Amino acid sequence: MLHRTTGPASDHAGQMDAIYRYQRHIYDASRKYYLLGRDRLIRALDAPAGTSILEIGCGTGRNLIAASRRWPEAQLYGFDISQAMLDTASHSVKRAGLTDKIALARGDATHFQSRNLWGKADFDRIFISYTLSMIPGWELALDEAALALAEGGSLYIVDFGQQERLPTFFRDLLAAWLRRFDVFPRGDLLPVLQDVAAHHGLELSFSPLYRGYAWSAVLKRPVTHAT
Repeated sequence: MLHRTTGPASDHAGQMDAIYRYQRHIYDASRKYYLLGRDRLIRALDAPAGTSILEIGCGTGRNLIAASRRWPEAQLYGFDISQAMLDTASHSVKRAGLTDKIALARGDATHFQSRNLWGKADFDRIFISYTLSMIPGWELALDEAALALAEGGSLYIVDFGQQERLPTFFRDLLAAWLRRFDVFPRGDLLPVLQDVAAHHGLELSFSPLYRGYAWSAVLKRPVTHAT
């Protein structure tokens, strides 16, 4: 299993390590109740044998392990800016017996340059699960992801929405809770995705989930070469 660091830790890396140094030990058990739509995304990956899958912001490795079990003939890659999270992910992947299927590295989502991490220029499937709401400069992360998307590939996103069809008190309570972990739902996600799709020649589909609790999007790169 590849697991290497690229460059010095940024301020954001230190901030994430500080937040999750202890939280990482209970992260999966606690977040399963409100990070909704993750398994739905994994089921949608449609990753037959030989498919390469990248998770941007892999955290504890929970999603990578679930995706590897759902799509056992795929090769998976994941990176995170937090070394604390990567330590947990590495242990979890090893315990799951998936070190030959999942490669981990340390990287910044806003400038990860996948060729430097694994010697790979692009990926068939890329997913970003509840990560954009934590990344300063998250628009750059979307641009980087689009650049790393192979021809015919798809980029899947799920993150907090604006809870637009939920009661106001619920929105306020959730926002206050999320701020404790430096999580800020991106209200302008759709127009930014539209700009990314137009700039990179991608096809966009977007849908609210669970009355707007979460937002889901898929960006697809059309096949342009002759068959």
